[in-house]
Amino acid sequence: MITLIDTTLRDGEQAPGVAFDVDDKMAIAQALDAAGIAHLEVGIPAMGEEEIATIQTLAAMPRRTELIAWGRLCLDDLQAALRCGVEWVNLSIPVSDIQIHHKLGKNRAWVLQQLGLILPRACDAGMKVALGMEDASRADDAFVMQVAQTAVCCGVQRLRFADTLGILEPFATFERIGALVAAVPIPVELHAHNDFGLACANSLAAVRAGAQALSVTVNGLGERAGNAPLEEVVMALHHLEHHQTGVDPGTLRALSHLVAQRARRQVPGDKPIVGDLVFTHESGIHVDGLIKQPLTYQPFDPAEIGMQHRFVLGKHSGRSAVRHACAQLGIDVDERLLGSLVDNIRLLATQNKPQDLTDMLRTLLATRQDSFTHPFMDHDLQEVPP
Repeated sequence: MITLIDTTLRDGEQAPGVAFDVDDKMAIAQALDAAGIAHLEVGIPAMGEEEIATIQTLAAMPRRTELIAWGRLCLDDLQAALRCGVEWVNLSIPVSDIQIHHKLGKNRAWVLQQLGLILPRACDAGMKVALGMEDASRADDAFVMQVAQTAVCCGVQRLRFADTLGILEPFATFERIGALVAAVPIPVELHAHNDFGLACANSLAAVRAGAQALSVTVNGLGERAGNAPLEEVVMALHHLEHHQTGVDPGTLRALSHLVAQRARRQVPGDKPIVGDLVFTHESGIHVDGLIKQPLTYQPFDPAEIGMQHRFVLGKHSGRSAVRHACAQLGIDVDERLLGSLVDNIRLLATQNKPQDLTDMLRTLLATRQDSFTHPFMDHDLQEVPP
């Protein structure tokens, strides 16, 4: 079982222009809990009293999932997290030299000193503790190992390797996560960002290397290009890697639309897994294959996520698609009429570029075989080559 840590309510909310109020957070948290997510990272207590109160409200709701408060590796953030009533705290500190030196104005020795100062207090406070190694993908590997092993000695229960700028690719991910997994006796989590579109692929590579946990967000919501998308990671793990996550695939579309609505973001039609168009087909070759046997052109059964195949008519439609569309209208057409329908549908699609001509099919069928008039055009259509 791979533990998924959904951080939509923390890292996802850091996307520009996204601000969840307590009702938004409650609705999303309840939906994620019902979906089977193991852990939810729900906010940053150090932001102040309003954020702490929101996290306390989430902590009080009936749930199966464990909640995580995120903070920097400092005493003030730890104390704020302790007030929230959650099970976990994720304490984060930069481990790359560029961030240690330029963001914090410190050095590696200070980082190690901070680990020894804060982590034992966190572990003794009765919460489960994860250490987030920020910008680990740009850090010196030897120093990452030193930080990780120091954290283990301090009693932390999980290590987060953060690809903060999304610069990893699957081959490097496999090597670096594999080395970290071999060096520590506690679970390793990959926190993947999507700046090069590789967050899901890197997450799979991390699992192959032995990672036991992955950070995700619904729709990949997050800073810049976002995070590893929950829906993609779940389905890829289930179908490509044969790992269970505890997440019900049938909840993914509803989750996607809920978060999109609350974040005021659109879900693109071709968004993998949950987009409205991902099981919509126009190409004649694809439609012909799907009519004969759905497995010819489906990576998984769309019913698994509450969808079904949909055929639309357009420039690339062939005889099988048009015959099928006619049959859906209860009309049996002969081959000569079928050829003319295909020709005119292609011409209409090229001239007017509609997304779907299916609704116009009845009008075409009602006209004479040798003169199919588009209801919005003032001239008869001519036959064009198939």
